Amino acid sequence: MTTLYGIKNCDTIRKARRWLANNEIEYRFHDVRADGITRSDLLQWIKTLDWEKLLNCRGTTWRNLPEAVRNNISKASAIDIMLENPAIIKRPVLAHGNRLYLGFSTDSYQSIFEIQTTT
Repeated sequence: MTTLYGIKNCDTIRKARRWLANNEIEYRFHDVRADGITRSDLLQWIKTLDWEKLLNCRGTTWRNLPEAVRNNISKASAIDIMLENPAIIKRPVLAHGNRLYLGFSTDSYQSIFEIQTTT
């Protein structure tokens, strides 16, 4: 089963969902804000994706954190922050087969799902 993790009002998530639908890929959408994320899942993601890549330091949620928190970020504090504020997780996280992928681009998804395009 393929699962797409993100938040429903994210533009990148909308693009990824549109791409999956247009290519008739069956998937389940998991809204990390509405449905939550477990510490166990997050720790699994970090093993593969690295906490520094998973933590979105360019968004509003990051900028709204106190400066002292941002300046002293560590793996442990990042995990706690991501659990408390799932919108700070970079999106999308795609679980497909036994692998995890971070972010969305048409080329990467075509490669992940081995879809050939005709030009």
